[in-house]
Amino acid sequence: MSFELPAAHRELLERARATGDEVRSRAGEADAATDVDPVMRKALQASGLVQVTVPAAHGGASETVDPLAVTVVREAFGGVSAHLDSLFAMQGIGSYALSVAGSPRVQEEWLPRVVAVEAVAALCLTEPDVGSDLRSITTTVVERDGELVLDGHKSFITNAPAAAFFTVLAKEEAGFSLVFVPADTPGVMVTSGPDLIAPHVIGEVRFDGVRVPLDSRVGQPGQAFPLVLQTLATFRVSVAGSAVGLAQAALDEAVRHTTGREQFGSPLARLGPIPQMLGTCWMEVEQARLLTYSAASKAAQDPQGALHWSSMAKVAATETAGRVADRCVQMMGRFGVVTGSTIERLYRNARPMRIYEGGNEVLLGQLAKTLTRPAR
Repeated sequence: MSFELPAAHRELLERARATGDEVRSRAGEADAATDVDPVMRKALQASGLVQVTVPAAHGGASETVDPLAVTVVREAFGGVSAHLDSLFAMQGIGSYALSVAGSPRVQEEWLPRVVAVEAVAALCLTEPDVGSDLRSITTTVVERDGELVLDGHKSFITNAPAAAFFTVLAKEEAGFSLVFVPADTPGVMVTSGPDLIAPHVIGEVRFDGVRVPLDSRVGQPGQAFPLVLQTLATFRVSVAGSAVGLAQAALDEAVRHTTGREQFGSPLARLGPIPQMLGTCWMEVEQARLLTYSAASKAAQDPQGALHWSSMAKVAATETAGRVADRCVQMMGRFGVVTGSTIERLYRNARPMRIYEGGNEVLLGQLAKTLTRPAR
């Protein structure tokens, strides 16, 4: 059995690395931004890489979205810029349900714009009082006078200040529905923030009597959760790819520092505990990479059937990224805590990964339920 990436995915990884290298000098500025950085957006548009987040029927790269393809692009981007990584990933996460179950009107009008990064996508799930427990949301949608009417408040929504549209989870009678809402629809109000320890394009979205056509409902009434699950099953493993890329970038910084700086007549990489710390980091990065590629390959075959593998990879890789980044800061000593340095930015960017797309403790609890479920 080979654990090497297929040739097509290796080529995709190299394309993504080349795009990342083009904008590396912009990464610090972009990662501090709270609105979409125009240089990053232009580079992403020129790369054509967003095609892997949308099915071919709507301008994408393959018949169905390939989780392994998304994952390797995020690996390359995650080591360069959290801003670039998020902008790429959210084009898929925010539009996936539309590509699966959106009306022909919505698909034809909006998905090609997603691929071209002309329309920035956003997915509205969480609310001020609701995080992982999505069945407790209070946002509602009702049919009235031949339209859908949406009311509610969503919070911590990635891309909210820049989004061209929102895919919104709302209660509908006894079930839950997804609704497509253009950002310029009357009654939609967006505010930026809050500020995060790793700056992010994020905001609050309020829907006050927002009216949209009936064909803006995504899928069947009251049947949103299978679509949400499909989205998570397809894209969760890609978070692991981003975490692997970040951990590798942190290790590269530590290797550069410890081999280029001497103390007591010897390179730091040969002194005290530094060799063991470097070796441990390398081992953990490669462990995480192998599990991530394996999980993404399984998700490419059967996203929902492999969701437990995607969850394991997400937890393992993001925890690894946190440990590796912390260890690398320590190896770099005072140079590791300089504001504005690459390692400082990577250290901060690593922390939110353990929370978004499913908090790691929540995912571990779900894995335990899967592991202990009685055999049928």
